[in-house]
Amino acid sequence: MSSISVIIPSFNRVDSLERALNSVYNQTFSPNEVIVIDDGSTDHTAQMVADKFPKVLLLQQPNQGVSNARNTGIRKATGEWLAFLDSDDEWLEDKLFQQITALKKTDYKICHTEEIWIRNGVRVNQKHKHKKTGGWIFGRCLPLCAMSPSSIVIHRDVFKTIGNFDPDFPACEDYELWLRITARYPVLFIDTPQIKKYGGHKDQLSQKYWGMDRFRIKALKKIINSGKLSSEQTALATKILIEKAKIVQQGALKRHKIDDVEYYQQLIDAFESPII
Repeated sequence: MSSISVIIPSFNRVDSLERALNSVYNQTFSPNEVIVIDDGSTDHTAQMVADKFPKVLLLQQPNQGVSNARNTGIRKATGEWLAFLDSDDEWLEDKLFQQITALKKTDYKICHTEEIWIRNGVRVNQKHKHKKTGGWIFGRCLPLCAMSPSSIVIHRDVFKTIGNFDPDFPACEDYELWLRITARYPVLFIDTPQIKKYGGHKDQLSQKYWGMDRFRIKALKKIINSGKLSSEQTALATKILIEKAKIVQQGALKRHKIDDVEYYQQLIDAFESPII
């Protein structure tokens, strides 16, 4: 197995970042480098990293959002394989070992894992719609985000082929990237939990932005219009776009947002057209 870089974006999460970094350094398989992108934090993130994790490559930049931060890490990373970890999550100690061992036996370029969900300090069960799987999962990625960034190990060549995270997405940026990736690559799946994913805190993007399907619709529109999908993939993506647009339109109607209602109606009409 070739070299592996860990990329961790963080913004004002000094306490959870320390937990995340401890989980990286407790791995039974040690990465070649660990990169933290401090995305304009105003807490003592930089000092904590310098004091407690001197081997970390700390990159500081003005606040530009998680996509820009991850892209900074991708550009700086030297590893052939890249592993992502959100600063509010943590890895179980065999996470990298399990993925690297599995990847060695295959030609896959992307691997993700099962996860443990913690909400407000309590472990919760995932719903059936969140069930993870592997292989050609483009269709499973359409309704909602089917892979967690914190579980991903990915070959850097994938980014050369499909591009990096799109900074135009303040939320659902991972969903948008997974659509582009899974349309062209199968994914390997480790069916035992290898990460703890924490939720319920106020600075989660899902808490910060209302109507997450608005961003998923934007991502669906983008990939359909890219012309890079097969006819079958286009049909699947179009079906989900129309379903989501109708739901968001109904929400806009209830809030008397007439401009939004008209926008989504135009979108629905365009993608229901036989031309599309």
